[in-house]
Amino acid sequence: MSRPELLAPPEIFYNDDEARKYTSSSRIIDIQTQLTERALELLALPDDGVPRLLLDIGCGSGLSGETLTEQGHQWLGLDISESMLDVALEREVEGDLMLGDMGQGLGLRSGILDGAISISAVQWLCNADKSCHEPRIRLKAFFSSLYRCLGRGARAVLQIYPENLAQRELILGFAMRAGFSGGIVVDYPHSSKRRKEYLVLTCGPPSLSTTTPEGKGEDGESCSDEDSSEDEENQTVCISDRRRPRKKQKVNKKGKGRDWVLRKKEQMRKKGNAVPADSKYTARKRKDRF
Repeated sequence: MSRPELLAPPEIFYNDDEARKYTSSSRIIDIQTQLTERALELLALPDDGVPRLLLDIGCGSGLSGETLTEQGHQWLGLDISESMLDVALEREVEGDLMLGDMGQGLGLRSGILDGAISISAVQWLCNADKSCHEPRIRLKAFFSSLYRCLGRGARAVLQIYPENLAQRELILGFAMRAGFSGGIVVDYPHSSKRRKEYLVLTCGPPSLSTTTPEGKGEDGESCSDEDSSEDEENQTVCISDRRRPRKKQKVNKKGKGRDWVLRKKEQMRKKGNAVPADSKYTARKRKDRF
């Protein structure tokens, strides 16, 4: 089955029909619930009974938001698909919903959030859906704005499905450049079906109390990310652009060589024009004058 992000932009792929089909699937509901519960576990919020304000990035129809509500938290939901948000409104989810593109940044007040989660959304930023889209610029805008709106020491847990090792490193790299500390947590690294990756980020520099947790193994034991990366080292490096045709590169006409200059001077002489004599300085690049 083709990856959704390779078929169409999210606001087009998740149309009215797809949004309703997605929300009515018991299998998808179970998966969303399990992923959200795991994300909350990795978020490691204080167990003091105080509700936190969380951001659900790519909230869709509010399936993950329902789990946040059941855990006693308040939440904001951001999604680019209007059809998905319409279904969320029909289902009367308790979160506040926002229509927006995370690749353009999060328009929230600085330090307002106690945490953030995202289920299967961030890898969409690695695709160029429009001619003006540049994945690196969009990832930078997203992580920079996420860092700003999180409180000091707060965490963000982003469950992702990177297409290859290059996408994984690209996403993690821009998170680190924004100022986050943390890394990738991989659950069931040796299972093709159960394998899940979570980008666990802490707002601020690393400390002894903010080390990245370990993932779950097949036998229930924890496993490190290093054990799961050995089979990925030979994957090809590319960023998916949904097979968009490349623009023709403009030919740089600057920097003509000595042969070209001599040939042009000979042509000018045949036309009867006065041309300086050839020398060892012909076609030599001169220093800029100040």
